[in-house]
Parts: sequence; structure tokens; C-alpha cells
Amino acid sequence: MNWVKSRKLPAIEAIKHNGHPCFTPENLWNSLHSSFNTALHRQVDLNILDEVDCKPPQKWSPFSRFEFKSAISKCNDSSTPGPDKLTWHHLKIIIKNEDCLSRIINIANICINLGHWPKYFKVSTTIVIPKLNKSSYDHLKAFCSIVLLNTLGKLIEKVVAERLQFIVTSNDFIYPSQLGSLEFKSTADAGIALTHIVWSGWAKRRSTSSLAFDISQFFPSLNHNLLILILEKAELDHKVTNFFANYLIQRSMKYL
Repeated sequence: MNWVKSRKLPAIEAIKHNGHPCFTPENLWNSLHSSFNTALHRQVDLNILDEVDCKPPQKWSPFSRFEFKSAISKCNDSSTPGPDKLTWHHLKIIIKNEDCLSRIINIANICINLGHWPKYFKVSTTIVIPKLNKSSYDHLKAFCSIVLLNTLGKLIEKVVAERLQFIVTSNDFIYPSQLGSLEFKSTADAGIALTHIVWSGWAKRRSTSSLAFDISQFFPSLNHNLLILILEKAELDHKVTNFFANYLIQRSMKYL
């Protein structure tokens, strides 16, 4: 019977980078880092922001209990924890204590007011996992990376992100056709927008074509200086832009 015979072992292949196999941790680190941060130091034309109008100044109010409870209620308890090994399930139990929740809110408010993101929250672990059904695993494109952060820091980030999104959508800083990763936007909205463009073309006796593309490594390669200038264009409170300027620097990460 086949199941009692010697099993064929899976082929073990050394990851190659620039045609050379990676046999040491140092070589593997350099390969992973250069592959997952391909555009980190590329120059960006900042003049593209000249056509963006500045919005009226926005005041940043202290965080509320509702914001934190709403943000954590959307988190999946089965998500893999970060370096602190704290799961969302544990954190949900912790913030049920009003005193604990008040202390977490104080941490978030102080971080914004001081324009500082603690080093503890800047530590991350990047898990490198193989993509499914690849014929060969000797090149890094056959793998993808998942970044794990300390869970308490992720909660504060979620609250900041939702507040930030509310501000930039309420003052019309976000382009109307931007649909991805926004609250109250769905796949149906994208379909309606595309259908409107098609019908508008038909009304003018024109044909419509669509082009879809993906920008590889967009978020890990986002230019930090450009991001800060975009936040300034949105006329956020200066303490918020100072916070993000500090949030982006002096981070540490390990591959696993």
C-alpha cells in the first residue's frame, strides 16, 4: 500500500537573491529587507502637492471612551498577537475596567499632545510566510510578509486612524472617487461609480475601458516626508503632524 512506503520529502530550496543563494542570516536579512522595502529611499517629486488646496485648520479633541470601545469591538479575537503576546481577547477584558480604560486613553492623549510615539510601540515582528501553490520557493516573490505590532499600540493606532479618516472626509480632503479602506464605502459603491462612468461615456457615444493595477510594496515604501506634507495640507493640528513625524522614525523590526 502506498501509505506505508517511504514518503517523498518536499524539496528544500535556498532562497536566492540577485542570483546568489542566501546561506547566512545576514544575507537573508538583506534580501528580505531590500525586497519588502523596495522603494524606501526613492526620491519623490513634492511638487505634486501644489495642486492640492489647503483645508481650514482642524482642532484635535481628546479621545473618548466610545472611540476606544467602538474600535476594539471590531477586532478579531483570533488574530495573531504581536511581540507583547497580548491578544485582542485579553485587551477587551482589560478595558472593561473603567480605570484601565482611562489610563489607556490618557496614554493616547499624551502621545498626541507631546508629538511622541513610545519606543515600546515601535517594535514589530514581520512574519514571512510562503504563498500557496507556487512551483518553486527559491525566490522571495513566492513569499509574503505580515507585520505584527504590540496590541495596545495597535488599538491606539486604530482610534487615531478612525479619527483622522473622519476629519479628512468631513472637510472633503479625500477625493470623491476614493473608495478603498474608507468607512461606509463598499464594493457596491465602487461598482456604482464605475457604472456611472460607463453610462456617461455611452451618452456621449463613446466606449469605456478600465485599467486595474497594483502598486507593489506601496505602504511599506511610502515616502515619510511626503506623508507629513499631505497631513499639513489637510490642516491638521500641528501636534498631530508632529506625532506622525515621530511615529515614523526609529522603528525596529525582526523577521521570523
